[in-house]
Amino acid sequence: MSATEETVASEVGQTLREAGADVVFGVVGSGNFHVTNALVGAGARFVAARHEGGAATMADAYARVSGGLGVLSVHQGPGLTNAMTGIAEAAKSRTPLVVLAAEATSRLSNFWVDQNALARAVGALPRRIGSAKSARADTLAAVATARSDRRTVILNLPLDVQQQRVEAMNRFGLVSGETTVHPREDDLSALTALVEAADRPVFIAGRGARLADAREAIATLAERAGALLATSAAARGLFRGEAFDLDVSGGFATPLAAELIRSADLIVGWGCGLNMWTLRHGTLIAPDAKVVQVDTEQDALGRHRRLDLGVVGDAADTARQVAGRVSGGVSGRGSGGVAGRVSGLVSTKHGYRSREIADRLKTEGRWPQIPYTDRSTADHIDPRTLSVALNEMLPLERTVAVDSGNFMGYPVMYLDVPDAEGLVFTQAYQSIGLGLSSAIGAALARPDRLTVAALGDGGALMSITELETAVRERLGLLIVVYNDAAYGAEVHHFGPHGHDLGTVTFPDTDIAAIARGFGCEGATVRVVEDLKVLGPWLGGARDRPLVLDAKVAGDEAAWWLEEAFRGH
Repeated sequence: MSATEETVASEVGQTLREAGADVVFGVVGSGNFHVTNALVGAGARFVAARHEGGAATMADAYARVSGGLGVLSVHQGPGLTNAMTGIAEAAKSRTPLVVLAAEATSRLSNFWVDQNALARAVGALPRRIGSAKSARADTLAAVATARSDRRTVILNLPLDVQQQRVEAMNRFGLVSGETTVHPREDDLSALTALVEAADRPVFIAGRGARLADAREAIATLAERAGALLATSAAARGLFRGEAFDLDVSGGFATPLAAELIRSADLIVGWGCGLNMWTLRHGTLIAPDAKVVQVDTEQDALGRHRRLDLGVVGDAADTARQVAGRVSGGVSGRGSGGVAGRVSGLVSTKHGYRSREIADRLKTEGRWPQIPYTDRSTADHIDPRTLSVALNEMLPLERTVAVDSGNFMGYPVMYLDVPDAEGLVFTQAYQSIGLGLSSAIGAALARPDRLTVAALGDGGALMSITELETAVRERLGLLIVVYNDAAYGAEVHHFGPHGHDLGTVTFPDTDIAAIARGFGCEGATVRVVEDLKVLGPWLGGARDRPLVLDAKVAGDEAAWWLEEAFRGH
């Protein structure tokens, strides 16, 4: 068996590519130069961001939307510290991400920091390439952990190890697939009994259900049990098309959804944390309601509230098994909601699925259907009016990436998404400034869809350097800036109490002009008629972003804001 000489850096890069690193994001410095080039040489696409924080968020979004592995490459020390906010979001969201970080091992180096401690501080897992002999195995182990455990792994590549010589032999031992976590028999029996006893059940699916591809299994069981369906914000769109879909539970819920969830006698969270956001600090749980949580990890059960039953199991597998046990069991479902059911698969109990509720969901089940007082003026457009108009004008096949801020409920709830992959919701850490980079990562993962970045002016200006990345990559992004010239959440939270708001309000910024300077198309929106610029852009080449600087009316707090601040 012949062998050729190569370095640890090239071995790691080639191994990552073989293990699924098809697109890599990062900023290249001296410490990660060789390993990044090895990735490119092996066939990976490298996307050079303008800041490591942006690169981290791009990699996070790419993994979420593509369903694959996210890979980030950074320089030692400051390259990693620059990326930490994006890494924290990924770690808290359980994104399968490998951060390939060069590492200075001498404490005398000005680049030295305790990179293992940094990883642990934000919930990521630290790993290290130990030697030339173990380089391939160390790399594969990091990828396996990221994928199978859905964790963000910081894989440190020490400078003094990178140039060690290794022998490249025949390659083997690539990463194995994920394994399904099956529920215990007594848990299945207990959950079946609770479902059969419930008169008004509500199933809430979260990120775990989305990752488990559990839509069909949960919807089948819901039909059998007469349950209403809802999601956390992170899984919005999972049940799109189901007649008894309440859309999002929690702070973003419509008044009707909140009313129906609050009246449920059984709430089952499927891969959903049932945290303060999803259940409005517990106010959506009736005093006599039973609460169940299904999750693949024991530690997740009951983390946020008391449970009547916790089930360790894959959401899809658990729902499928319970559906087979519910009285009368079913073998399958029709396609396209209740109206499209296959003959003979009608639920044996109506539960919450009455004609009255179905009719109400048709007329008041979505935010755009709910009347409001339009606060638009000649100079400022109501964010609801803006969002409703965009929803009607844009193609449904879209990905919506949303930044954090007072504005964010409007694009999240007024812009429809086609499915659970249509919303990129980087809110686990609640940092502003991640939305633009999320959109770039999402656009690269799903070039077949229009990607819409919804940003506040604060987050847009914080991350605006990545407009150059979007232009260089020729991405046809629609970037909508809800511009109230302020950190709106703080204005509306502290303003009513008479506090000085000088630290959170700013002169108006012409973001459209800045965008044009980066090479984007840019337009200012004050009234609905200003959105006419969308037509030519949508019908054109769409080879560069269009930035809409929407001057929004900022005199009204978003409906969900006080709930949000209660959690700080």
